[in-house]
Amino acid sequence: MRDDDGVLLETERLRLRRFTTNDVDHLVELDSDPEVMRFLTGGRPTPMAIVRDEQLPRILAQYDRHPGLGKWAAVDRAAGDFLGWFALDPSDDGTEAELGYRLRRSAWGSGLATEGSRALVRHAFAAVGARRVWAETMAVNARSRAVMAKAGLRYVRTFHLTFDDPIPGTEHGEVEYELRREDWPRVRQEWDAALRAR
Repeated sequence: MRDDDGVLLETERLRLRRFTTNDVDHLVELDSDPEVMRFLTGGRPTPMAIVRDEQLPRILAQYDRHPGLGKWAAVDRAAGDFLGWFALDPSDDGTEAELGYRLRRSAWGSGLATEGSRALVRHAFAAVGARRVWAETMAVNARSRAVMAKAGLRYVRTFHLTFDDPIPGTEHGEVEYELRREDWPRVRQEWDAALRAR
């Protein structure tokens, strides 16, 4: 499922590898961009102490609990630069996975979010044996919704949550997308046919 240097998988342009304790600065820098955090915290950065003492230890502990699932550092295969992360966060029993990603602004608009998301969807069904991959975002986050659709997930519902400190757009709700195991063969065939046609 992964090789000895912690690499989960590679795509044409991305290498997805395990996080290490050396990635604290990468994560802090990623979360310090107000545009990256716009639909998550309203643009507020994640403090260094939260990343170092809470988020990163939780990410590292996940690898052994559900092999093949968790958050993976996304690295540019050509240049070796840290670009952000992709995630397949497991349900409690590990049979479902929540797809997610967070990329530096310099990586936006190049198809990398779709490339990494499709690779993880394929991995979830082919290697992990997930029965469902799902994702959520704010209803107003049109870019992430487009990536979910390109990754083979379909719209399921819009729902509303209550927040103590809502950010702009919260009033429009959250959306859920999913891809179930029984629909995966059709999606895989569509992707494979598109690759052959290139």
